[in-house]
Amino acid sequence: MNERLTHLLAPTGKLRVGLYPGSPGSLIISDQPEEWRGMGFELGRAFAQYLNVPFDPVIFATNGEVLAQAKLDQIDFVFVNATPVRADYLAFAEPLLFTDQTYLVGPNCQVQHMEEIDTPGIRVGVSAGSTSEATLPKMFHHAKVVSTQGLDEVVRLILSDGLDAFATNKTILSELSDRISGARILEGAWGRENIAIGIPKGRAEALPILAQFCIEVKASGLLAEAAQRAGMRGAQL
Repeated sequence: MNERLTHLLAPTGKLRVGLYPGSPGSLIISDQPEEWRGMGFELGRAFAQYLNVPFDPVIFATNGEVLAQAKLDQIDFVFVNATPVRADYLAFAEPLLFTDQTYLVGPNCQVQHMEEIDTPGIRVGVSAGSTSEATLPKMFHHAKVVSTQGLDEVVRLILSDGLDAFATNKTILSELSDRISGARILEGAWGRENIAIGIPKGRAEALPILAQFCIEVKASGLLAEAAQRAGMRGAQL
């Protein structure tokens, strides 16, 4: 491994991996640390091993906070939706996962079909700093978009009728539906996520190392195994 590029990828001597809990694509926390899982967690740990540097999981409440720290060059590795806006400050490898974006509606919400969401009085939650937060206000004419701080808050708001629905990708919605009795994921999609490993854009010179790592995790089966352990329902490799 090229020592200079390794230092570029992990300038503090360890790989700081940005994570947020509750998402199969990032981190699922268990009572026993050795049972923690999630795509960002496992791929970050594997990349640290690939570089032969310590793995340093840095946990935030939301994906927006992860991205804010990546923009400040305080995080070395993220696993997120590779959008054009994020490409302004992150350099991405080729996407490893693809998943549709739709809505989870609460048990007391009468909406049955996606086209019924944009209705006066409907409150749709989004994660602060997410693609949904940036996109849905441009799509809606009547429904209200409500920013949330973490998936625990989403569960609380839906159960207390503070939200009618929540918008994000199907993998996160599947995880949320397990926690909210009577909640339903609507058929169809309002968008699609291309989920990839990103590093701060100023380190793009090291992208060939990241690209080779992605080839190897797919060929070895690690990507598919991590997705299965994380419960990445609704995602395509």
